[in-house]
Amino acid sequence: MLAAERGAAANTLSAYARDLRGAAALIGDLVQADRATLARLGEGWADLAPASLARKASALRQFYAFLVDEGWRGDDPGDALPRLRPRRPLPRLLSHAEIATLFALAEADAATGDPAAMRMLALIELLYGSGLRASELVSLAVNAVPRDAPLLTITGKGGQQRMVPVGARAGAALRAWLRVRPAGGRHVFPSPRGGHLTRVRLFQLVRDLALRAGLDPAKVSPHVLRHAFATHLLEGGADLRVLQTLLGHADIATTQIYTHVDGARLVALVNLRHPLGAEYRV
Repeated sequence: MLAAERGAAANTLSAYARDLRGAAALIGDLVQADRATLARLGEGWADLAPASLARKASALRQFYAFLVDEGWRGDDPGDALPRLRPRRPLPRLLSHAEIATLFALAEADAATGDPAAMRMLALIELLYGSGLRASELVSLAVNAVPRDAPLLTITGKGGQQRMVPVGARAGAALRAWLRVRPAGGRHVFPSPRGGHLTRVRLFQLVRDLALRAGLDPAKVSPHVLRHAFATHLLEGGADLRVLQTLLGHADIATTQIYTHVDGARLVALVNLRHPLGAEYRV
């Protein structure tokens, strides 16, 4: 149902499956479980982080709602599950100086003509320059990269497609990589074993680059570079709705998390644009 009706991504389906299997390992048959049995899950989940607890409870609530809809149960015991609304964590941030340090090393490596280094530069340019998700980047198809337009056709979460602009720097790095990319295959970043580069390998490559650049590797990941893209674009004056489109967020509430990072600019914007702001300028 999640795949066919909601268009859930493969990673989402995998996470739901893990949550359901984990709950079944704790309490047995989920289909027959009653409220008292579900209440015991609180003990098994006692050491979980709030976000993990909320996700697991949400997966089970949706599972029981599905059973009721399909007529497999006459009651919904999901209300016995913990209800904890986690606070959305603030994204880890990289400063402009840290980004510059990371890219300086990647550019120096790529200048040697080493194909692996040229691939690395193209990867981080698209993470930071276009804000792609790791899964979107590694699965990028060659036919999604047009020759004459600075745009990529990205298939994001739930199979939703969007057009993502590619800046001059990222475009140059991408074209350089495509010239030395191994022939064959349908992916821009193929794997030697077939298919495409994995998200795990991308994570390892980015952290290795950060370590060699003298940055704390715990602070740097593909998703952190995506956060940096959004944060720095917002700092530069990008509209929140435009940012929502670029990031592929279905709900603008997800995009609004980035507004916390630029409080000073928001205050300055109010002072500059609000009709009464001029009265208080010095």
